[in-house]
Amino acid sequence: MTDSQAFPLRLRSVTVRYGGRTALQDVDLEVPRGQFLALAGPNGSGKSTLLRAALGFLAPAHGSVELFGDDVRGLSFAERARRVAWVPQDENTRDDVPLGEYVLYGRYAHLSWLQGETPVDREAATRALAAVGLSHRATDGILSVSGGERQRAILARALVQDSPLLLLDEPTTHLDIGHQLDLLGRVRELSRERGVTVVAALHDLNLAARFADRIVVLFRGRRVADGPPTEVLSEELLARVWGVVADLRRDPRTGVPYLLPHHLLPPAASGPAPLLEKGPVHVVGGGGAGAAYLRALSEAGFRVTAGALHLLDSDLETAESLGAVTAVEVPFAPIGPEVRARLKALLGAARAIVVAPFPVGPSNLPNLEEVRSSLGHTPIFLVRRASGVEWDFTGGRASAIDEELRLGGARVVEGPADLLSALAGIFGTPIA
Repeated sequence: MTDSQAFPLRLRSVTVRYGGRTALQDVDLEVPRGQFLALAGPNGSGKSTLLRAALGFLAPAHGSVELFGDDVRGLSFAERARRVAWVPQDENTRDDVPLGEYVLYGRYAHLSWLQGETPVDREAATRALAAVGLSHRATDGILSVSGGERQRAILARALVQDSPLLLLDEPTTHLDIGHQLDLLGRVRELSRERGVTVVAALHDLNLAARFADRIVVLFRGRRVADGPPTEVLSEELLARVWGVVADLRRDPRTGVPYLLPHHLLPPAASGPAPLLEKGPVHVVGGGGAGAAYLRALSEAGFRVTAGALHLLDSDLETAESLGAVTAVEVPFAPIGPEVRARLKALLGAARAIVVAPFPVGPSNLPNLEEVRSSLGHTPIFLVRRASGVEWDFTGGRASAIDEELRLGGARVVEGPADLLSALAGIFGTPIA
């Protein structure tokens, strides 16, 4: 077995687009054999897209998807079905076929052209029904059973494929809590007792922490957290990605973390969400000049906001990867009135403003103009620019504002460490 075959599923810098919208952006992922991995993230974060790319239903714009070392797009549908089983979020079943026959559909990947089911196939279907606790419903129609039983039947159909990789897209949707626990408990048994590799998109972080070995969090198409539940689940993550204030607790019997949500943070449309501990601090940058400050602030426990930035700007990518609220303009366009109003709201909500040493042209000059409006209201920190580096492409207007900020009380800092030290005086506590 080669190193690549050791990973039932591997994504290499996968980007998937729907028209002009990017659903996944440069996602790398390796899932080792026998692992139960939970995909988490808000609606629209890319969970279903990742699963569909893994199945070969969607072709990446960039990157590749491998099943056991082979590019999924090079495999026939029958070969894919022998390697990976699929449990969709919803399935519209029109014919009221008996559960036993319905589960048998999963054996088709193992049958040759025009070959009928054999006693071996029927025995496999019987075992699969027993594994999900539906042996007593084998002759009942799929439309006559409850939603929870139907979802278990779909799982049984996937099991009978005898595939070493199982993908599930929101398998607990529409199920009550009892059926959720039952279904995920059975999936975990598959992983631990049969060595099946499982990747499941789950909305409920507490369920993911209870049953999965690993949680990968997607946000706006990017992977923003990855690790065991004890390392991934945090109050900060829930606030940054979901916009929800919560308390983190641990089950005294198992040590598994769980979150108790309190309330929603204010939506981005009406201004930035406040930080649970420190902030928000607004970073004005562009062209990568603000990335180090965004990361340093986030790592120090600040909630950060950013902008205005243009789409495709590397500082925007950094800000989004940190879950920062941003003001975003289309590429190469001047900052328009709508984005400028959003920028003004972000600056107005900030407890401190950081101006990174970004190059200033006519299109992004409104950033400095709006920062100037905050003089006397909000502490402003100017990162010292390297001498001899040209940065003002506005005919001197940017330099004039920069000088006005300095004379108006903005403080010059030398770098991320100096900035954090200066902020400690504002927020009242030392910053590591």
